[in-house]
Amino acid sequence: MALDRWGRIINYMRISITDRCNLKCVYCTPAGGARKLPKEELLSFEEIERIVRAGAMIGVEKVRITGGEPLMRRDIDELIRMIRAIDGIHEITLTTNGTKLAEWAERLAKAGLDRVNVSLDSMRGDRYRAITGGDFHPKEILRGIEIAEEVGLTPVKLNVVLMKGVNEDEVEDFARLTLESPLHVRFIELMPFAIAGSDHTIRFLSEKEVMGKLSHMDLEPVASRSSTSGPARYYRAKGALGLIGFISPISHPFCSRCNRIRLSSDGKLRLCLASDEMIDLKSAVRGGMGLVDLAMIMLEAIRNKPIGYRIKPGDAHIRAMTHIGG
Repeated sequence: MALDRWGRIINYMRISITDRCNLKCVYCTPAGGARKLPKEELLSFEEIERIVRAGAMIGVEKVRITGGEPLMRRDIDELIRMIRAIDGIHEITLTTNGTKLAEWAERLAKAGLDRVNVSLDSMRGDRYRAITGGDFHPKEILRGIEIAEEVGLTPVKLNVVLMKGVNEDEVEDFARLTLESPLHVRFIELMPFAIAGSDHTIRFLSEKEVMGKLSHMDLEPVASRSSTSGPARYYRAKGALGLIGFISPISHPFCSRCNRIRLSSDGKLRLCLASDEMIDLKSAVRGGMGLVDLAMIMLEAIRNKPIGYRIKPGDAHIRAMTHIGG
């Protein structure tokens, strides 16, 4: 069991496998775009597997595959098979923008993926393209979700980053998806990263404001049952098949119960989303370090995990999620 000095159990690793993405979401991509890493700087699947195996030795139980857009990495199903074979890893999930989910869902399920999180910030075509800078339609993403549900990648969690004056009028539309579907729709507060940092105060929409828009749905709180669950707090509308969740890093910080570490696509272990502290695991792996020693490096890093980082409305951070890993 990996405990940090604050007594938190760290059992969840998020792994970015690429910095490439086929979208350029306004809250993720820095102005002028992001520098793409040369292929040789990215961790290979074998290197990722070795780091996960070392993580499992100290108590990592859940792995989430992220990007960039992880489905842009060739043969990702092979990586999932490799991780699935590691003793101690009980849950493998993946976060995607959903544009390639329809073609990948069945292969991912057969490889051993447990479920997917899908990002979708608007169900209106023109608005979706304005937010993402991509030439896709929300119907393509919703079709991918349907296929994911059909092949058992459930419950599918639909992530919606809310922005005042942009998509706040779709809150009820998204919430109503849970009435007849087992979807978990999660509303996420905008963080001041990338371009979003410049007008964060104007665009920020708090959980309290969103709850106010849904007051007529008589939401009842639902307790989480998983020791590896993330920061979302869930509610169910009366008679609904699915859940409505809130991830609110600004108005309701969750640092005190953080159970995760992040591995970037170039092999840097990041202990806190909003901190620039990193440990270079790629050099250790490529230098031939043994599993036990690698696990000890990770354990020592976890012991020094910061208690948290309070991000306030109006803060502006120049880092971008493309550099951090989703």
